Amino acid sequence: MSISSHCFGTQGRPHLLYLDDIDYLLHLVRQQPDWFLDELLHLLKTNHFICVNYVTIYRTLVQAGASLKKLKKIAMERNEPGQNAFIQHMAQYSPDELGFIGETSKNEKTVARSHGHAQKGQRAEMQQHFVCGHCLTATSLLTINRIATSKVIEGLMTKSLYLEFLKQEVVHMTSILSFSPLLTVNWNTDAPLHGLSRSVEHACNG
Repeated sequence: MSISSHCFGTQGRPHLLYLDDIDYLLHLVRQQPDWFLDELLHLLKTNHFICVNYVTIYRTLVQAGASLKKLKKIAMERNEPGQNAFIQHMAQYSPDELGFIGETSKNEKTVARSHGHAQKGQRAEMQQHFVCGHCLTATSLLTINRIATSKVIEGLMTKSLYLEFLKQEVVHMTSILSFSPLLTVNWNTDAPLHGLSRSVEHACNG
Protein backbone atom coordinates (compact mmCIF):
# COMPACT_ATOMS: atom_id res chain seq x y z
CA MET A 1 0.00 0.00 0.00
CA SER A 2 1.43 3.34 -1.06
CA ILE A 3 0.46 6.80 0.02
CA SER A 4 0.70 9.67 -2.44
CA SER A 5 0.46 13.30 -1.42
CA HIS A 6 -1.57 15.71 -3.49
CA CYS A 7 -0.24 19.16 -4.30
CA PHE A 8 -2.75 21.95 -4.33
CA GLY A 9 -1.77 25.39 -5.53
CA THR A 10 1.87 26.51 -5.80
CA GLN A 11 4.69 25.10 -3.73
CA GLY A 12 7.31 27.09 -1.91
CA ARG A 13 7.36 30.59 -0.51
CA PRO A 14 4.95 33.00 -2.25
CA HIS A 15 6.53 35.69 -4.44
CA LEU A 16 6.80 39.12 -2.87
CA LEU A 17 6.80 40.91 -6.22
CA TYR A 18 4.10 40.58 -8.86
CA LEU A 19 4.57 40.82 -12.62
CA ASP A 20 3.76 44.55 -12.61
CA ASP A 21 6.47 45.12 -10.00
CA ILE A 22 9.03 43.11 -11.99
CA ASP A 23 8.15 44.99 -15.18
CA TYR A 24 8.59 48.25 -13.30
CA LEU A 25 12.06 47.20 -12.09
CA LEU A 26 13.10 46.19 -15.62
CA HIS A 27 11.76 49.50 -16.94
CA LEU A 28 13.89 51.38 -14.40
CA VAL A 29 16.98 49.39 -15.33
CA ARG A 30 16.45 49.95 -19.05
CA GLN A 31 15.89 53.66 -18.51
CA GLN A 32 18.90 54.13 -16.22
CA PRO A 33 21.23 51.12 -15.94
CA ASP A 34 23.37 52.49 -13.07
CA TRP A 35 20.72 52.36 -10.31
CA PHE A 36 21.95 50.98 -6.98
CA LEU A 37 19.85 48.30 -5.30
CA ASP A 38 18.90 50.61 -2.42
CA GLU A 39 17.75 53.23 -4.95
CA LEU A 40 15.58 50.64 -6.70
CA LEU A 41 14.22 49.64 -3.30
CA HIS A 42 13.28 53.25 -2.55
CA LEU A 43 11.58 53.72 -5.94
CA LEU A 44 9.67 50.48 -5.54
CA LYS A 45 8.57 51.49 -2.05
CA THR A 46 7.59 55.02 -3.13
CA ASN A 47 5.81 54.25 -6.40
CA HIS A 48 4.45 50.73 -5.86
CA PHE A 49 4.07 50.81 -2.06
CA ILE A 50 6.01 47.56 -1.62
CA CYS A 51 8.71 47.15 1.02
CA VAL A 52 11.14 44.32 0.32
CA ASN A 53 14.80 43.61 0.98
CA TYR A 54 17.42 44.64 -1.58
CA VAL A 55 18.41 40.96 -1.85
CA THR A 56 14.92 40.27 -3.18
CA ILE A 57 15.40 42.94 -5.82
CA TYR A 58 18.78 41.47 -6.81
CA ARG A 59 17.39 37.93 -7.13
CA THR A 60 14.38 39.19 -9.07
CA LEU A 61 16.61 40.98 -11.58
CA VAL A 62 18.79 37.87 -11.98
CA GLN A 63 15.73 35.66 -12.56
CA ALA A 64 14.47 38.18 -15.12
CA GLY A 65 17.74 37.89 -17.07
CA ALA A 66 19.37 41.17 -15.93
CA SER A 67 23.02 41.04 -14.86
CA LEU A 68 25.64 43.53 -13.71
CA LYS A 69 27.76 44.71 -16.65
CA LYS A 70 30.41 47.29 -17.39
CA LEU A 71 28.77 50.49 -18.60
CA LYS A 72 29.42 51.60 -22.15
CA LYS A 73 29.75 55.36 -21.90
CA ILE A 74 28.16 57.41 -24.68
CA ALA A 75 29.16 61.07 -24.84
CA MET A 76 26.24 63.40 -24.18
CA GLU A 77 27.92 66.01 -26.37
CA ARG A 78 27.93 63.73 -29.41
CA ASN A 79 26.27 65.30 -32.44
CA GLU A 80 24.75 62.40 -34.37
CA PRO A 81 23.29 64.54 -37.20
CA GLY A 82 26.72 66.10 -37.70
CA GLN A 83 28.37 62.69 -37.71
CA ASN A 84 25.90 61.37 -40.30
CA ALA A 85 26.48 64.42 -42.48
CA PHE A 86 30.25 63.92 -42.18
CA ILE A 87 29.94 60.25 -43.19
CA GLN A 88 27.88 61.19 -46.24
CA HIS A 89 30.41 63.85 -47.18
CA MET A 90 33.40 61.51 -46.84
CA ALA A 91 31.68 58.75 -48.85
CA GLN A 92 32.59 60.59 -52.07
CA TYR A 93 36.31 59.93 -51.56
CA SER A 94 38.19 56.69 -52.11
CA PRO A 95 40.20 55.11 -49.25
CA ASP A 96 43.46 56.04 -50.99
CA GLU A 97 42.60 59.74 -50.62
CA LEU A 98 42.26 59.60 -46.83
CA GLY A 99 44.83 60.08 -44.11
CA PHE A 100 44.44 59.73 -40.34
CA ILE A 101 46.41 61.47 -37.62
CA GLY A 102 46.71 59.79 -34.23
CA GLU A 103 48.62 60.47 -31.03
CA THR A 104 49.79 58.18 -28.25
CA SER A 105 52.04 58.61 -25.22
CA LYS A 106 54.15 56.33 -23.05
CA ASN A 107 55.68 56.70 -19.60
CA GLU A 108 57.15 54.42 -16.93
CA LYS A 109 53.68 53.34 -15.75
CA THR A 110 52.35 52.42 -19.20
CA VAL A 111 53.55 48.80 -19.15
CA ALA A 112 52.33 48.19 -15.59
CA ARG A 113 49.70 45.47 -15.20
CA SER A 114 46.81 45.70 -12.78
CA HIS A 115 46.04 41.97 -12.37
CA GLY A 116 48.19 39.04 -11.27
CA HIS A 117 47.99 35.47 -9.97
CA ALA A 118 48.30 34.30 -6.37
CA GLN A 119 47.05 31.45 -4.22
CA LYS A 120 43.88 31.84 -2.21
CA GLY A 121 44.41 33.82 0.98
CA GLN A 122 47.54 35.54 -0.37
CA ARG A 123 47.98 38.94 -1.97
CA ALA A 124 49.36 39.30 -5.48
CA GLU A 125 52.17 41.82 -4.94
CA MET A 126 54.76 43.16 -7.36
CA GLN A 127 57.05 46.19 -7.38
CA GLN A 128 56.07 48.66 -10.10
CA HIS A 129 56.73 52.29 -10.92
CA PHE A 130 54.48 54.70 -9.04
CA VAL A 131 55.83 57.91 -10.62
CA CYS A 132 55.16 58.48 -14.33
CA GLY A 133 58.79 59.39 -14.98
CA HIS A 134 60.07 59.89 -18.52
CA CYS A 135 57.24 60.52 -21.02
CA LEU A 136 57.34 60.14 -24.80
CA THR A 137 54.60 61.19 -27.23
CA ALA A 138 54.28 59.88 -30.78
CA THR A 139 52.12 61.51 -33.47
CA SER A 140 51.68 59.77 -36.82
CA LEU A 141 49.99 60.17 -40.19
CA LEU A 142 48.42 56.85 -41.18
CA THR A 143 47.24 56.02 -44.68
CA ILE A 144 45.47 52.89 -45.86
CA ASN A 145 48.79 51.23 -46.76
CA ARG A 146 51.31 52.43 -44.17
CA ILE A 147 52.38 55.03 -41.65
CA ALA A 148 53.34 57.89 -43.92
CA THR A 149 55.18 59.99 -41.35
CA SER A 150 55.55 60.24 -37.59
CA LYS A 151 57.20 62.35 -34.92
CA VAL A 152 58.27 61.39 -31.39
CA ILE A 153 58.96 64.06 -28.78
CA GLU A 154 59.77 64.13 -25.07
CA GLY A 155 56.84 65.24 -22.97
CA LEU A 156 53.36 66.02 -24.24
CA MET A 157 52.37 67.33 -27.66
CA THR A 158 51.50 71.03 -27.41
CA LYS A 159 49.56 73.16 -29.88
CA SER A 160 52.69 74.81 -31.27
CA LEU A 161 54.45 71.45 -31.72
CA TYR A 162 51.34 70.01 -33.32
CA LEU A 163 51.11 72.85 -35.85
CA GLU A 164 54.81 72.44 -36.55
CA PHE A 165 54.23 68.74 -37.22
CA LEU A 166 51.40 69.63 -39.61
CA LYS A 167 53.49 72.15 -41.51
CA GLN A 168 56.77 70.24 -41.75
CA GLU A 169 55.57 66.64 -41.95
CA VAL A 170 51.91 66.30 -42.89
CA VAL A 171 51.64 68.98 -45.57
CA HIS A 172 54.87 67.81 -47.22
CA MET A 173 53.83 64.17 -47.14
CA THR A 174 50.31 64.84 -48.46
CA SER A 175 51.79 66.59 -51.47
CA ILE A 176 53.90 63.51 -52.15
CA LEU A 177 51.00 61.09 -51.62
CA SER A 178 48.71 63.25 -53.78
CA PHE A 179 45.71 63.57 -51.54
CA SER A 180 44.15 66.65 -50.02
CA PRO A 181 45.26 67.50 -46.46
CA LEU A 182 41.73 68.72 -45.78
CA LEU A 183 40.69 65.07 -45.73
CA THR A 184 43.05 64.25 -42.88
CA VAL A 185 41.04 63.42 -39.74
CA ASN A 186 41.93 62.63 -36.16
CA TRP A 187 41.08 59.05 -35.24
CA ASN A 188 42.19 59.23 -31.60
CA THR A 189 39.97 61.97 -30.19
CA ASP A 190 36.28 62.70 -29.62
CA ALA A 191 36.70 66.29 -30.80
CA PRO A 192 34.79 67.47 -33.89
CA LEU A 193 36.49 66.20 -37.01
CA HIS A 194 36.26 69.48 -38.88
CA GLY A 195 38.45 71.11 -36.20
CA LEU A 196 41.51 69.22 -37.43
CA SER A 197 40.68 70.05 -41.03
CA ARG A 198 40.84 73.74 -40.14
CA SER A 199 44.20 73.15 -38.43
CA VAL A 200 45.61 71.47 -41.51
CA GLU A 201 44.21 74.20 -43.74
CA HIS A 202 45.80 76.81 -41.47
CA ALA A 203 49.12 74.96 -41.68
CA CYS A 204 48.89 74.79 -45.46
CA ASN A 205 48.16 78.48 -45.82
CA GLY A 206 50.62 79.51 -43.14
